[in-house]
Amino acid sequence: MKKKYQICYMGGDGIGPDVTNESIRLLQATGIGFDFIKAEIGFGAYKKCGTPLPEKTIDICKKSDAILFGAITTPPNIKKYFSPIVRLRRILDLYANVRPFKSLPIPGQKQGIDFVIVRENTEDLYVGQERLTKEGAIAERVITKKACEKIIKFAFELARKQNRDKVTVVHKANILRITDGLFLEIAKKIALNYSDIVMEDMLVDSCAMQLIRKTESFDVIVTTNMFGDILSDEAAGLTGGLGVAASGNMGNSQGLFEPVHGSAPKYAGKNVANPMASFLSSAMMLEFLGENKMAQKIRRSITKTIKLGLTTKDLGGKLKSSEFTNKIIESL
Repeated sequence: MKKKYQICYMGGDGIGPDVTNESIRLLQATGIGFDFIKAEIGFGAYKKCGTPLPEKTIDICKKSDAILFGAITTPPNIKKYFSPIVRLRRILDLYANVRPFKSLPIPGQKQGIDFVIVRENTEDLYVGQERLTKEGAIAERVITKKACEKIIKFAFELARKQNRDKVTVVHKANILRITDGLFLEIAKKIALNYSDIVMEDMLVDSCAMQLIRKTESFDVIVTTNMFGDILSDEAAGLTGGLGVAASGNMGNSQGLFEPVHGSAPKYAGKNVANPMASFLSSAMMLEFLGENKMAQKIRRSITKTIKLGLTTKDLGGKLKSSEFTNKIIESL
């Protein structure tokens, strides 16, 4: 009997449910068996349940083969509100944030780009350990050996799996000598086990410049949480912006896949949001599940549709969200 995958889907807030529902339509058209189970997350969940991450949502995520997420709104000045995605990453040990960057045939965009940023996803300044002092404020930066080893091994294994030749370890060890020094030291040791892959290290400020000047020189970048957050958004600007940027949050046995864009509440429910980033994230999810051929078919269909000028308004086209989905399905 053909396997049926249980997918937890969390639309979240704003246009999150819009793009997620379009992805579900696309995935249902693939002929692969899915059971989609809805879960609450974000500000809407907070207003309904008193928390942005209900226990029921966590339970559904744990029992699912993969998770498809939309977007959330983070309200200001609510003391008990926290980032549900950051917390869920920790609960499920989704320690690797993977952001692929590949040129799409979008007018005015640089072509020939093909690299991946692998970002540590659970610690660094994002542990949220901040406190006020008499002089101002202090934020603690947490870098552990275990997390460094896991993310660096993940990056080298990804490079090998995708037949990539080089891993660039990005750091600021000249200033952050203990924390980033540890990250770099562990990277050098792990690299000895991958003689087929070249390892280079690069200061984060230099990397930020070289991403613009010599984009084609990168293959796989691995770095700590905050540096990866910043560099990946910079890289998105080279391939069409956050509106077409996909990402996967992966651990050893679970994966959560999401478009990088925000919730854009003013466009919610208007059938105008571009679902392309969600489609590309869905393709990543399919690869995670072992459905590589269908993932490639979706990517080819997206490329073909863009070349025909059949896009949503944000990319200069005239299609509604649902119309764009129809075009992708037709060319599968």
